[in-house]
Amino acid sequence: MARDCCATAAVVEMGEDDGQEQVPNCISSIIPEWFSEISPMWPGEAHSLKVEKILFQGKSEYQDVLVFQSSAYGNVLVLDGAIQITERDECAYQEMITHLPLCSILNPKKVLVIGGGDGGVLREVSRHSSVEHIDICEIDAMVVEVAKKFFPDVAVGFEDPRVSLHIGDGVAFLKAVPEGTYDAVIVDSSDPIGPAQELFEKPFFESVAKALRPGGVVCTQAESIWLHMHIIEEIVSVCRQTFKGSVKYAWTTVPTYPSGVIGFMLCSTEGPPVDFQHPVNPIDENKDPCKAKGPLRFYNSEIHSAAFCLPTFAKRVINFN
Repeated sequence: MARDCCATAAVVEMGEDDGQEQVPNCISSIIPEWFSEISPMWPGEAHSLKVEKILFQGKSEYQDVLVFQSSAYGNVLVLDGAIQITERDECAYQEMITHLPLCSILNPKKVLVIGGGDGGVLREVSRHSSVEHIDICEIDAMVVEVAKKFFPDVAVGFEDPRVSLHIGDGVAFLKAVPEGTYDAVIVDSSDPIGPAQELFEKPFFESVAKALRPGGVVCTQAESIWLHMHIIEEIVSVCRQTFKGSVKYAWTTVPTYPSGVIGFMLCSTEGPPVDFQHPVNPIDENKDPCKAKGPLRFYNSEIHSAAFCLPTFAKRVINFN
């Protein structure tokens, strides 16, 4: 579950006078047979999916929760008007945010996931046989239950006996973690709006660095190079101040996310050097003990290295050496 926006669900109705659609400001909307995601974070554009059936609508303590069956992407999870996952393309996000960090270090044993209430990151972490314990801190219990019901192939990650689920605030959870606890932290965060803003600020990254062992790694959702270069530049700056190992930006393609692209910040703490671009811990699918997870659909060692290749305009702004 990657993203969020300050949007609400609404019906776009036809105007009485001129027959033109009256499009509300800053909303994602359901009109007959279509869901459209609209937000000020990507002004002037929208992405729409044809709706076959509404499967669930509810309001948790924190957000509006919607699940619908689409005609092209299977079941779709929407939180506060923003698409989080679809059955068709979730692999491109879940596999990359997980295996980019975990395949970059040898024998990860303890992993923390912040967010990720759909269970997809857990599913991918559990492919690594060296992992002995997985903590996940998700703030919204309704997201977990909805994922288990409507996205069983994603939520299968919760079934792994190594998983310990904590319902609560990830920032507070991290502050209480003893120094050097984890080999890897994966932050499956929302966009930097509202409560999620904390997950993009220096104090949070300092807490992550403290929770990691020497040479430990973090991977966090880091927006789109097509839409949010100013945000990415700020994240890079904060991470370079905080992490004394390696700091890299990678990206993947997810058709149902705005611009079809989403990025990741990968950082390591001071200690054994980490070369994110050249994986040292490959996944052997033939040794995968849990057939219920199914085979990898997106990630491989070639796409791992390629994910760090940036277009010229992004390299110029981010100014990687």
